[in-house]
Amino acid sequence: MAATLESSLEDPLRSFVRVLEKRDGTVLRLQQYGSGGVGCVVWDAAIVLSKYLETPEFSGDGAHALSRRSVLELGSGTGAVGLMAATLGADVVVTDLEELQDLLKMNINMNKHLVTGSVQAKVLKWGEEIEGFPSPPDYILMADCIYYEELLQLDFDFEKIPLEKHDEEYRSEDIHIIYIRKKKSRRGFAMLSRLILHSWTPVTCPPWPPKLLGLQKFPS
Repeated sequence: MAATLESSLEDPLRSFVRVLEKRDGTVLRLQQYGSGGVGCVVWDAAIVLSKYLETPEFSGDGAHALSRRSVLELGSGTGAVGLMAATLGADVVVTDLEELQDLLKMNINMNKHLVTGSVQAKVLKWGEEIEGFPSPPDYILMADCIYYEELLQLDFDFEKIPLEKHDEEYRSEDIHIIYIRKKKSRRGFAMLSRLILHSWTPVTCPPWPPKLLGLQKFPS
């Protein structure tokens, strides 16, 4: 990936910044930690999905598809995908475990001058009761949160976005962007809580209760 790194001169082993240039020439700066869990760094899948949100394929004609839309990002980590969405006009809630909230808030603060919608960070632990969240969002986004594809196949249908529709520079044959759509099974969203482990592919995902899973605009 072409996103660049900036190391801290004071303590380069503790933190470093990943820089991601947008199509309009502005730059997202994403703080990372040199140690900690998998959520402390920006993975390439998050970069690929972030840049896909900027493509004409997704953005559409006229106002961007995310403009004035509500977005929830699951397993946000550094918040790269959610922050990109917020710079494209979306009202975003980035979510992850309690231990990642400081990092999320730091990155929100570092990039607030680029936000044209809104963005806030909240704690969300999969499988627990959902409290304090607004009505179901227009979009739910995930990157590097699903490990076992075969388990999802019981409840969800997949549609892979062709590689040629990804961002021209930020793409890889090893990274897939997928629309996920809910089958008619009743097991629903709770099943995903058992699957958030490491990485399988960058995934775009649904509102709750999920009817359609994917990077998809829901009818007004």
